[in-house]
Amino acid sequence: MTFKRLSANKLALSLAVTSALSNSFITANAAEQDTQAQENIEVISVTGTRRSLRSIAQSSVPVDIITSSDMASTGQLEISQVLANQVPSFNFPSATLGDGTDHAKPAVLRGLAPDHTLVLINGKRRHSGALLNLAGVVGRGSTAVDLNMIPTSAIKRVEVLRDGAAAQYGSDAIAGVINIVLKDASEGGSVSVTYGEYDTQMAGAPNLESTYADANGDLAFNLGDDREISDGATRTISANSGFALSDSGFVNVSIEYRDNSPTQRSGFDPREQYSRLDDGSLDQREFTIDRYNHRFGKADLEDYALFYNMGYELDNSLNLYSFGSYSKREGNSGGFYRRAQDSRNVLALYPDGFLPQIETDVEDYSFALGLEGETGDWTWDVSTNYGRNDFAFGVVNSLNTSLGATSPTEFDNGALVYDQFIVNGDASTILDLGLPDDVFFTLGAEYRHESYKIEQGEEASYITALDSNGNPIAAGGAQVLSGFGPESVTDESRHNVALFVEFDTYLTENWNMVLASRYEDYSDFGNTFTSKLATRYSVNENLSLRGAISTGFRAPSLAQSSYRQISTVLENNQAFEVGLFPTDASAAQALGAKQLDAEDSVNLTAGFVYTQGNFSLTVDAYRIDIDDRIVLSENLSGAAVQQILTDAGELNTESVRYFTNAIDSRTQGVDIVATYLLQLDNFGDVRLNAAANFNDTEVTHVDDNPEQLNSLGDDYVVFARREVGRFEEGTPDNKLNLSAVWNFNEWQTTLRATRYGEVADISTTADRDEYLDAKWITDLEVAYRPNDEWKFALGANNLFDQYPQATVDNIGYSTFSQIFPYTPYAPYSLDGRFLYGNITYSF
Repeated sequence: MTFKRLSANKLALSLAVTSALSNSFITANAAEQDTQAQENIEVISVTGTRRSLRSIAQSSVPVDIITSSDMASTGQLEISQVLANQVPSFNFPSATLGDGTDHAKPAVLRGLAPDHTLVLINGKRRHSGALLNLAGVVGRGSTAVDLNMIPTSAIKRVEVLRDGAAAQYGSDAIAGVINIVLKDASEGGSVSVTYGEYDTQMAGAPNLESTYADANGDLAFNLGDDREISDGATRTISANSGFALSDSGFVNVSIEYRDNSPTQRSGFDPREQYSRLDDGSLDQREFTIDRYNHRFGKADLEDYALFYNMGYELDNSLNLYSFGSYSKREGNSGGFYRRAQDSRNVLALYPDGFLPQIETDVEDYSFALGLEGETGDWTWDVSTNYGRNDFAFGVVNSLNTSLGATSPTEFDNGALVYDQFIVNGDASTILDLGLPDDVFFTLGAEYRHESYKIEQGEEASYITALDSNGNPIAAGGAQVLSGFGPESVTDESRHNVALFVEFDTYLTENWNMVLASRYEDYSDFGNTFTSKLATRYSVNENLSLRGAISTGFRAPSLAQSSYRQISTVLENNQAFEVGLFPTDASAAQALGAKQLDAEDSVNLTAGFVYTQGNFSLTVDAYRIDIDDRIVLSENLSGAAVQQILTDAGELNTESVRYFTNAIDSRTQGVDIVATYLLQLDNFGDVRLNAAANFNDTEVTHVDDNPEQLNSLGDDYVVFARREVGRFEEGTPDNKLNLSAVWNFNEWQTTLRATRYGEVADISTTADRDEYLDAKWITDLEVAYRPNDEWKFALGANNLFDQYPQATVDNIGYSTFSQIFPYTPYAPYSLDGRFLYGNITYSF
């Protein structure tokens, strides 16, 4: 028998909502499948209310739904890329040369921070990753759920709520909620193999043909056409199978292996690599060395994942459910090349220079167990879940310069560890309060415990060796990424308790109203209260109006409140500590740091749903005001700062940065989604989809410098121009998704075109700002199903091999604009055209 989930607490952004709200993202194989789904589902649940609705057109919130067939037709093998292709307000920037961020890239919804989106698995809060993104890219200063640890082979559908929902689900749900629903079939399954690689020509990045000395004895280069590359081979093997547990339940298991070879999109290095000879002439090795010495592109990643989903119907109307996962990722990415003549090099170890590389070993696992049932007039659900992310760092092909020729070339840098334990329960019933309709009432409670650790690396990864006089010999720590030393070791934890209630009723036959409130008390910064009012009015059977207003919050993550990364640098033959200090550290407080508080938000959403036959249109406008946003300060250094630190007793601290509630912001925009099913009689059907997002974020307030910095002048700003620009212009101000899926007999053809609006890489000065024009990216897949078992597909992502403008064309020639030809702020892949093939066997 089919396992039936009873509880109204399934936060599920339900599949049935697709017909009325999110048809734009449903690409089922045939229209009759949608009809069957509508017939089979009579009562549904959606985010925004825990009430089971009476029809599929009664949600008061905008929802996007991406099915497993949608994901399969994208050619993308990571869920973040799938969502970026399917949901206009979701973006996945191409971070590179970002240390650990290359291995766990953050994604953003509605241009807000990665940690402003709550991620659920089967309606339960997913644990965050341990990595704190510190690189100068979109998402800087945030911790986020590593979505790409979740294999697409395990996913039945993804449900994206585009509305603030902190009053229902707690911290992080400011931009919205992503709920990943795992497969739950009790029989059958599939095995899938995909292979692909990039075949591309790098626009604006000419190939280096040869190197010579010009008439002045300086380096000169013969350049050819734009560089052609085939690399980045990707191999994915996945399997999924469902099994019946007697006649009362199921267990569904998915395994997946991904092997992503790195890509190389750097330009050549025009710098002199070696010191000049005694007579001032060039070293002859300048003409033979490989000048493509950086790695600018995707990291080398190898992923393993095992997921299960289980349900069992017990006696007495009780249902037991459980799901869990184990994922592992091994990664390698390059840093900045150290030339032979670099002072950080040791010629005895690397006579031609070296490219230090960061390696990561990430383990991620989770387990959830719950019981739901009915007692009298009450429906209830009690569950617990645990999740842990262990992010270990290493460095290879490197050295500790201060150790000289005796330095190791590989280092264990330590690890970041985050874990989360949750117990929650809720109960729902129907109340008669004398209103025109009964009131669906839910109350619940939740306990959450979190911990965050920074584990020490081996001594050689962080130490600075001293000479006999106690002075530093040279730069210390592993080159490219210094390890975590004793002063960086952290072991912090906190807990919070939440209470929530929700009321849902119909004031008239056509007017639904939802009211939710949530109280949370955190052990480290205090309590907060949030609420939400959502409504929907059906004008007629075709047109409905909907809207919501809510308050929200985001608690500072444990990483933001406790992270410390302190390195020793050599300056004027003196060792100083530099790095990121927690706000309770005396060095940070000397420069004005204060205890972090929660971010507060107000969300407004208003829109309508219109359906007529095979046509559906939704339009939703929104505004999100966030006060006291948590941001990472500028690196505060210089003689005046050092004097303040010295006066505070921090004699050996040279520069400091810390997290602070420094800014307020306003994000506003419109989401438009339209879909039409075109019947072609004897030629099948075509599902046409158009979806657009127009989004604008403005930093409305920046706090004045703290009192400690007031006297230092305009050169010292806690949150400066570049960081403001990252918030306001780092993601597209508009995005348009167009797609057509043609089903004809055994064939399915998917054509998708995405237009990414303008983005900017803002610099410290206006003359170095880099603006990227809007760009269309086109994807095409053709799939053939000779029978129910086999599917063969060929496809191309970025079919026309589009790149952003080359950096050298945007802001003029410089050494590094030649080495790094594109900005990592591009909202699409920087790797060009990707060709792939897939074979799937279903049983």
